[in-house]
This record gives sequence, structure tokens and C-alpha cells, in this order.
Amino acid sequence: MEQTDVLTQALIEFYEKFSSWEQGVVKETGLTLPQMHTLEILGSFGSLRMKELAQKMGITTGALTVLVDRVERQGLVTRKPHETDRRSIRVELTPEGDRHFQEHHALHTQLTHELVSSLAPSEADALLVILQKLNSHL
Repeated sequence: MEQTDVLTQALIEFYEKFSSWEQGVVKETGLTLPQMHTLEILGSFGSLRMKELAQKMGITTGALTVLVDRVERQGLVTRKPHETDRRSIRVELTPEGDRHFQEHHALHTQLTHELVSSLAPSEADALLVILQKLNSHL
């Protein structure tokens, strides 16, 4: 088997395991993955215009509107008029939305610690460099 085939298989296996873990963790919150990803992006970047949030999520503004409607009804985000552009709406986390984000972020941090704890410091450094390079190509 060629190295590319082995790498492909390893990436797929990691993705599937991580996705399964993520779905299990999110399911416990009563949210969907897209809803939690909305909270993650807002928690990481702060208040965003709808268009900016849609771009970061890789979805259309129409799909985002439906998604934001749902998390807004749950009291997790709020829409506010933009300070300088009256045509634009900003979305931000409510305190309850931030609580969900913080809890989920802590779980990500815990998993990362568990995964990296088996690596030597030099391996963890190399992994970081490799992941950053891979992410820059996606």
C-alpha cells in the first residue's frame, strides 16, 4: 500500500472517530452539530454579522437564518443591529449560549490533552505544525 493510501485511511479513521465523539458530546446538550458549531464560532470570534458567520460556517445566509432562528428561540444567541451599518445585523452569544460554548470548549481541550499526552513534546510540536499546514490548504 502506498503512503498516500495509508495517510488517507488514517485521516478517514481519525475523522470518523472524532466525529463520533463530537456527536455524542453534542447530543447530550440537546443541540445539533450545526447549532453547536454556531456557538463555537461566536464564542471564538465574538459578535459577527450574519454574512461573516455564514462564511465562517461554510453555509448560505439563508441556511444560517434558519439556524440562528432556532438557537435564538432557545435563548442562546441574540440579534442586534450593527452599530454603524443599519442594513446589517450582528449575532452574539447570550450568557446561556456562552455557557454552552465554554462547556463544549472545555471538552475539546480535555480531549486534546488526552490525545497529545501520549506524544513527546517534539511530536506535539510537529503535529501542530502539520495541522496548521493542512488547515491552510483547506
